[in-house]
Amino acid sequence: MSSYFTDLAQQYIDGEWRSGTGSWDIIDFNPYDGEKLASITIATVDEVDEAYQAAARAQKQWAATNPYARRAVFEKTLRVIEEREQEITEVIIAELGGTHLKAGFELHLAKEFLREAIHLALRPEGKIIPSPVDGKENRVYRAPVGVVGVISPFNFPFLLSLKSVAPALALGNAVVLKPHQNTPICGGSLVAKILEDAGLPPGLLNVVITDIAEIGDAFIEHPIPKVISFTGSDKVGRHVATVCAANFKRSVLELGGNSALVVLDDADIDYAVDAAVFSRYVHQGQVCMAANRVLVDRSVADEFTEKFVAKVRTLKAGDPSDPQTVIGPVINSSQADALSATVEQAIAEGATALVHGTITDNLVEPSVLTGLPADSALLRQEVFGPVAFLVPFDGEAEAVRLVNDTPYGLSGAVHTGNIERGVNFAKQIDTGMFHVNDGTVHDEPIVPFGGEKNSGLGRLNGETMLDSFTTLKWISVQHGRSRFPF
Repeated sequence: MSSYFTDLAQQYIDGEWRSGTGSWDIIDFNPYDGEKLASITIATVDEVDEAYQAAARAQKQWAATNPYARRAVFEKTLRVIEEREQEITEVIIAELGGTHLKAGFELHLAKEFLREAIHLALRPEGKIIPSPVDGKENRVYRAPVGVVGVISPFNFPFLLSLKSVAPALALGNAVVLKPHQNTPICGGSLVAKILEDAGLPPGLLNVVITDIAEIGDAFIEHPIPKVISFTGSDKVGRHVATVCAANFKRSVLELGGNSALVVLDDADIDYAVDAAVFSRYVHQGQVCMAANRVLVDRSVADEFTEKFVAKVRTLKAGDPSDPQTVIGPVINSSQADALSATVEQAIAEGATALVHGTITDNLVEPSVLTGLPADSALLRQEVFGPVAFLVPFDGEAEAVRLVNDTPYGLSGAVHTGNIERGVNFAKQIDTGMFHVNDGTVHDEPIVPFGGEKNSGLGRLNGETMLDSFTTLKWISVQHGRSRFPF
């Protein structure tokens, strides 16, 4: 594993592993024990330009390559990941503080999305559309957009980089990838190395490890990329969208959430507890779909709360390399400090801490809070960590109002003994995704993934990848002669 952090602590531009030319280094730390994993000299604006230029040069030939040949690269990519699964697991644990459970979850999904990318290479289809003009043939071609810029986050960096990179490449585009500076290996150079070893031609995937303090908006303003795929916070996403719009680029934004898991009066309480605990605390709560809020019908609130708190107390926090650990560290000290402030603010506003987890360095133990005032801003914002808010409600109408009372609309879940009641409830929620009798954290390769409101723009997965990473071109053919009015 250590060789990954040594060998891959570089930029990857035009098929070459090389050092950045910036004046400072990004230091990659293990968030659990603070060990220095890698030191990477950052890429400058010049290197960003070189990466995009390389991508543009390589893309034309790649787009002209038989899609069956493109598909073969992703078949090999899948085999490479399967062969190196143990090493990749170790890197996820070391760089992210991900537990064994989390690493397995991320790798499973990464392989599933690669299987979909294999099929996606053959998915683009053209059309012949009727014309009101005699003798006219309207052909609609679906073509790659050209070059795609991908910005990936720190929470599921390997999966969420591949999730945009593989489909964009499979559809005939080239890509420049900028991983989060806290996960430069998992989210960046490891992805490049795997695709390189799988036979992806040079220049088609470039990785620039850098920071906006060095490059500003150069990555998204650059004239070459036609689409920017960004996964991260809504604050940064708003800025990305603004810059893209000003430069006539398409943006695909997968942003934050403030999901609620709702327990109706006829729910299976034990099952709802299991779903809620997983939905809030998986990967330390650092998941955009995580259930920040757990809304429970007042008639079953006492039973649910007792069982929920009891289960949370069993979650082992500690070293993520220990297979028994459920709660590892959050990604950095800023996140830990923010979570500490959130809990203290809730208590200051009148909330009761049913579980008040301690914080040691980046290890944030689970907390469960109840009694937060209805007008608290904490109930409307994303909390990216292992802190749950329990909120009682009286009847479905109030539950719907509470779930929608947030600027976000990504995911959610409802538990009920009546499936159609659950579906009718879900239809009233302003989200891109909602689940009946399950958790809030789900992603599947062929189901449209994305949010409403501040949770993003556009969708990923399956057929929606065609909308994200290809464009339509109308070519008409006039058989015979047109008549012109003058």
